[in-house]
Amino acid sequence: MIVLDVCEVLVRVGIIGLGHMGQLHMLNAMRVDGVEVVAAADKSAKNLKFAQRYHMKTYDDYCKLIDAEELDAVIVSLPNFLKKEGVFCAAEKGLDIFLDKPIARNFSEAQQIVGKVEKENVRMMVGVNYRYFPCVQKLKSRLESGEIGDTVIATSELVLNGPISHAVVPVPVPEWWLSKDLAGGGALLDLGYHLIDVLCWLLGDFDVAYSSFGYKLNLPVEDAGTVVLKSKNGDATGVVNVGWFSKSIFPDFNFRINMHGTVGFDSTDRYIPGNPRVNAAKEGVLNLMRRIAMKRLSYLSYTYYYSSFYTIMDLFFDALRTGEEFPISLQKQLEVIRIIESAYRQNGAK
Repeated sequence: MIVLDVCEVLVRVGIIGLGHMGQLHMLNAMRVDGVEVVAAADKSAKNLKFAQRYHMKTYDDYCKLIDAEELDAVIVSLPNFLKKEGVFCAAEKGLDIFLDKPIARNFSEAQQIVGKVEKENVRMMVGVNYRYFPCVQKLKSRLESGEIGDTVIATSELVLNGPISHAVVPVPVPEWWLSKDLAGGGALLDLGYHLIDVLCWLLGDFDVAYSSFGYKLNLPVEDAGTVVLKSKNGDATGVVNVGWFSKSIFPDFNFRINMHGTVGFDSTDRYIPGNPRVNAAKEGVLNLMRRIAMKRLSYLSYTYYYSSFYTIMDLFFDALRTGEEFPISLQKQLEVIRIIESAYRQNGAK
């Protein structure tokens, strides 16, 4: 486990997995002060070329990378069925770990992962970046100030195209995405993980009262789902609606959390930019002015939502440098995957 003086030079990190998210994490890590991205690993020669464009050392096997390089931490962005193996390999070398969500395919696997990092005395943080959407942060602030009162009903929605790309921007779907065994689940595990994490973070732990799944696209895993949650320690009901069936293209983003309380109502919809394209142009101009003034840039702020990926990466490395606790606990992540598994089991999802 690494604890550095904030003024010391570098945290040396390796990237394990260079798919879409791995590439994004790599670029964000490269922009964090006090971080050196040393090398990256992926089995795809095409993905490795992405890292090579930045003059980075690359490996076709992440175990080779971990054995060969002097690292302090790794960013693990592997398919779900490889996450346990990747975490175990890094933990056994004493490396701290940033892990893409979901923490695992199921609760048992998640327990094994958490048990391993605790046994090896390394630190791990799961990348649940939705907590750091500006609109979610504002909603949390209003909730904590008492302006909503005691939450009675919280509804959440996230409907995207999932791994099925829009015809305008076609991308092949990796086989593992649509395998219940390899992925662990469909839209609920992929998208619902974020919503359940945010609801637990805002309102405490829940149990599953009801779950229902849809198979509109006739996939081996669910492409839609609704889960009703009941608070363990209060009167709140949480509703989670997710789907992979939409053909929207970013910056259109069908996400929201609504809070209905004893004092008032609030929604993340109140705090998002009215026009994402106008917001992108405005943030571009502001960053240009920051650059001219030699001030720190606001990375990915033009996308609004994607800026959270940089925020969470910065928090991870800041905690490594200072020795502070991670803002995202592994116990809370175990609770999230427990809820998801309970929803699948209750519904008898295929």
